[in-house]
Amino acid sequence: MTPIPRRDRRPLSPPAAAVVAAASGGLSRRRLLGTGVAASAGLALSACAPPSPPTGGPAAVKLPKDVSDSDKTVKWANWTAYLDMNGKETSSPTLEAFMKKTGIQVSYTEDIDDNDSYYAKVAPQLRADQSIDRDIFTLTDWMAARVIRDQLCQPLELIQMPNVVNNLLQPLKDVSFDPGRQHSITWQSGFAGIGYNKQKVGRELKSLDDLWSDDLKGKIVVLSEFRDTAGLVMQSQGVDIDGDWGKTEFEAALDFIEQKIEDGYIRKVKGNSYMEDLTSGNAVAGITWSGDIFVLAADTGDPNWTFTVPESGGTLWSDNMMVPITSTHRRNAETLMNYYYDPAVAAQVAAWVNYVCPVDGAKAEMEKIDPDLAESPFIFPSAEYIADNNIQSFRALDADEDIEFADLWSTKVMGN
Repeated sequence: MTPIPRRDRRPLSPPAAAVVAAASGGLSRRRLLGTGVAASAGLALSACAPPSPPTGGPAAVKLPKDVSDSDKTVKWANWTAYLDMNGKETSSPTLEAFMKKTGIQVSYTEDIDDNDSYYAKVAPQLRADQSIDRDIFTLTDWMAARVIRDQLCQPLELIQMPNVVNNLLQPLKDVSFDPGRQHSITWQSGFAGIGYNKQKVGRELKSLDDLWSDDLKGKIVVLSEFRDTAGLVMQSQGVDIDGDWGKTEFEAALDFIEQKIEDGYIRKVKGNSYMEDLTSGNAVAGITWSGDIFVLAADTGDPNWTFTVPESGGTLWSDNMMVPITSTHRRNAETLMNYYYDPAVAAQVAAWVNYVCPVDGAKAEMEKIDPDLAESPFIFPSAEYIADNNIQSFRALDADEDIEFADLWSTKVMGN
């Protein structure tokens, strides 16, 4: 699979129109990678099977005083390579436009390398009612479910976010872990599969088994998110990861991964920092996230970086923006979230990150930026593309499984 150049319509606001004008003037860095793949554009996120909702009704939470009116700031924690950036990678055109439009100053930090490690860092502070100095954090579905269950985020005022209400794609509007989207808003979605440098590897990698060849020994990285790495291995072992399976199947995948580490095939098991190994050349292939590989190709100017869904299937996930329970800038955070659901703004972000865009109307705006990207299945996948490539979400784990499987992963694979 060749990479493509790299979560009821209303009139565009002047700032959004300016974003489109700037982007169509060549701001997208994706063009250098060619036009490779085309597919229909309907989003198939209904294939997602997010975690089950917590049982029982939530207790009322005490919210801190919001100072958004007097303190026009918002601090946003996100993953790396997950926002449009200018040519020098020092600022984001969409964030600059937002600050100019609203007067709200944004501090954007790439704090999140792995869901578990980030949660372990901030959860004790949040439970103790201590500030984590962030007003938005962006976590994957299963971790968002835990944050909501543990009442570590604030309810959202949807009435303050008309773009979100009107433009969030229908399959994402009523997810099981957050019915009615009362606490979380999708940032981007994406796939896990095989990322590699075709020139350095010297051939196409089509299956997961292709990673385990002797000439790639010690040059493979895999993700520390077990739902992706173990999920892909389980698929290669014939498991329907969205279906009926249990500890036996999970441990079989972990035993396989553990053996590949012991045999020296896998160099590192890492969070988002796995990109450092690919950039440095210490690794040339691995189990990766789709958009990261397109970013790597664009950042290095090397179109040989390729992402493919393995023949046995890939995983599908979403990351979600939430407001920490101790934030005193909820209203500013909601203003920022609403801004990114303007289809023109969402299209500009998608043109850079190449992840699945959750905003209705963004495809039409993408056609103004880059018509080839508007046909990318990595940004606007069809239901047929999802089904034909066996792209699945890792089934929801109950609370006991969540703890047990995380412990197994930590012990067997992470070496903790």
